[in-house]
Amino acid sequence: MEELKLYTYIAVFGTFALYFAIAWWARAGSTSDFYVAGGGITPLQNGMAIGADWMSAASFISMAGMISFMGYGGSVFLMGWTGGYVLLALLLAPYMRKHGKFTVPEFIFDRYYSKTARVVAVACLIIASLTYIIGQMKGVGVAFSRFLEIDYDNGLYIGMFVVWVYAVLGGMKGITYTQIAQYVVMIFAYTIPAVFISLQLTGNPIPQLGLGSTLADGSGMYLLDKLDLVVTDLGFKEYTTANLGSTVNMFAYTISLMIGTAGLPHVIMRFFTVPSVQAARASAGYALVCIALLYTVAPAVGAMARLNLMNTIEPTAGQNLEYAERPQWFKDWEKTGLLKYEDKNGDGKIQYTANNTDKIIIDEQTGKEILINEMVKVDRDIMVLANPAIANLPNWVIALVAAGGLAAALSTAAGLLLAISSSISHDLMKGILTPDMSEKNELLSSRVVMTIAIIVSGYLGLNPPGFAAGTVALAFGLAASSIFPALMMGIFCKKMSGPAAVAGMCSGIGITMLYVFQHKGIMFIPGTSFLGGMEPDWFFGISPNAFGAVGALVNFGVAFAVLQVTGPAPKHIQEMVENMRIPSGTVSAAHDH
Repeated sequence: MEELKLYTYIAVFGTFALYFAIAWWARAGSTSDFYVAGGGITPLQNGMAIGADWMSAASFISMAGMISFMGYGGSVFLMGWTGGYVLLALLLAPYMRKHGKFTVPEFIFDRYYSKTARVVAVACLIIASLTYIIGQMKGVGVAFSRFLEIDYDNGLYIGMFVVWVYAVLGGMKGITYTQIAQYVVMIFAYTIPAVFISLQLTGNPIPQLGLGSTLADGSGMYLLDKLDLVVTDLGFKEYTTANLGSTVNMFAYTISLMIGTAGLPHVIMRFFTVPSVQAARASAGYALVCIALLYTVAPAVGAMARLNLMNTIEPTAGQNLEYAERPQWFKDWEKTGLLKYEDKNGDGKIQYTANNTDKIIIDEQTGKEILINEMVKVDRDIMVLANPAIANLPNWVIALVAAGGLAAALSTAAGLLLAISSSISHDLMKGILTPDMSEKNELLSSRVVMTIAIIVSGYLGLNPPGFAAGTVALAFGLAASSIFPALMMGIFCKKMSGPAAVAGMCSGIGITMLYVFQHKGIMFIPGTSFLGGMEPDWFFGISPNAFGAVGALVNFGVAFAVLQVTGPAPKHIQEMVENMRIPSGTVSAAHDH
């Protein structure tokens, strides 16, 4: 155990020292450095940084955990996030890069010729980004609390301090180079344990192929068939067919994640760090390769983690594990409170059946009723972090996963904080409230705002709503219903007017938040919604986390309706949009610098 702690301290604090050194070396000396790294990042470097920005705690820690519990239904995260990135790279990033402004609200101000539109965009960006950052902070707290054996709160404070040092000091320049290092840490931390476990279970060292292979135990049974058998025996849904409610909900969830992804400001900003439109397109391609390396491994990690968990608790058919003989990893995670056992029938064994099911059975010998499902809490966020220990992998592998999980959470948190601080200091303060602000004061205000944003996000991390990826899915829904439609209409509908876009953004994010708060029981009394009551009465069976797709439709609908009343955008705006859409090199691209 002491050896594991030593390895973990070396891996975690060694990577932190690397991040601090990079931040000091690449510290920002101007607002251009702070916001867009001076526009001098190469496409490959930018692709790796986008990969790190992308693979948040939700991707690294939560996604495989959710796939491991949801089975097939968890594929919405793979389809939504990957498809959304393609949407962003093809439909938005090159045009916005050609326009040449480096924050989303600034682009919206130019395109919709309206300070009101800029303020609304800032508000939407802050709401979506703060919701997203909660998931990263939860990831930091979970990883620290387990691997450094400190409580969740203290783990979060350490994470906040680390982000503060390199994000406030380096801005986009420091964050970019730090994220390149974090990507390397992350990809090794994710794939090395997966290779070990795939070899262990199937004899195939490639996890993506191991998922579809036969088990190495000589049974000739396929891994997924075995997993289906194990989970259905314990009352869970069949792993390979389980979905997230109705087909409509699965579709809405995927669409919400896709268009929310394409509307995430902290990723869009990345495309302004390269010197040209061509470089922006190239970095999009590199990023897709970097992202795919992790995303294609995630389904294998999820399935193998679930199988190992079930086999640990019920090592032989019908024979449950004695609680007193539980393995060390079980004891370690119990200390964090993310894994809880309650001996309901007093037999000292661990019964684990379908979630939220107190299943009554009759003991054949005594005739007494026995309550089972004694695993009262198995937080899905622990699956990736606990997986190497469950599979008895070497301590250095477990330590590497700890460093990778923290890198994932910290890299995305830094990107989000930069998006929030630039929207407030550059768009609100410099753009609207105090246009005469000097560059030196703008840089100072960016750092002050980022510090405040870290404190607020830390508070939200201490009081997180739900598990990391669920909270993140909600952030994507908010971006989907507000920012994405405004950007799409701004680029592809040259007649779209400022008042119409403002009305669309307000109505889209408004109805989405109303629906989410209603069904989370935050704002209204359950059962009194204008869209129906709690869960069984979801609007067309669509869950709150998937409602961003509906919010986006409302946004588009309201915007086009208002456009009929207000009339089209001025002629010079329409000409600006035309110029933005002409491919670079076809004519002189004045804005491409």
